[in-house]
Amino acid sequence: MKEYKTVEFENSDEFVEKKSKFIGYVKPVQTQEDAVSFINSIKSKHWDATHNVYAYVLKENNIQRYSDDGEPSGTAGVPVLDVILKNGLVDICVVVTRYFGGIMLGAGGLVRAYSHGSKIAVESGNMITMAPCKILTVSVEYSFYERVNNLLSDFDANVENTEFADHVTITFSLKQERVTDLQNKLTDLSNGLYQLNEIGEKFAKI
Repeated sequence: MKEYKTVEFENSDEFVEKKSKFIGYVKPVQTQEDAVSFINSIKSKHWDATHNVYAYVLKENNIQRYSDDGEPSGTAGVPVLDVILKNGLVDICVVVTRYFGGIMLGAGGLVRAYSHGSKIAVESGNMITMAPCKILTVSVEYSFYERVNNLLSDFDANVENTEFADHVTITFSLKQERVTDLQNKLTDLSNGLYQLNEIGEKFAKI
């Protein structure tokens, strides 16, 4: 897999529909164990809720699971899953908790409510694209630090660590196909003084 979309962090959002309170939770997950653990934590937190509906999608083996958790079949888990799939997201788990407010929403109302709960949860988790990236370091003089920092920003590099010692050493991730262009630009800017050092690779935000 070259690139994939997921969410950056765990978060939640909520709304009220005809006195029913809906709370949408989202978390990036990588295994079924991660997803089940997250679902159980929400169920434990909201043990008194009327429903804790969930859906999750994992890129490995293209796993997709959902549950209506007592809502009429097709009105809850599927709408939550549909939002995930329509946004092209993987390695994600969404739980939509409902506290019933006494007014029936009907099948169409439930679909809309659970879709909206999933949508605001996903948006709260900040959708990002992950891609194969090189992990690189570069050590520069303090006088060159601002210029290299601006250069990394221009190339959409993700700075992961900066150490200030005799030199400034920056550790960052960068999309694989941009490494050569960055090195060429760095060579031009520094008159060949500085080189990028590759220390690994991983999927990272781009």
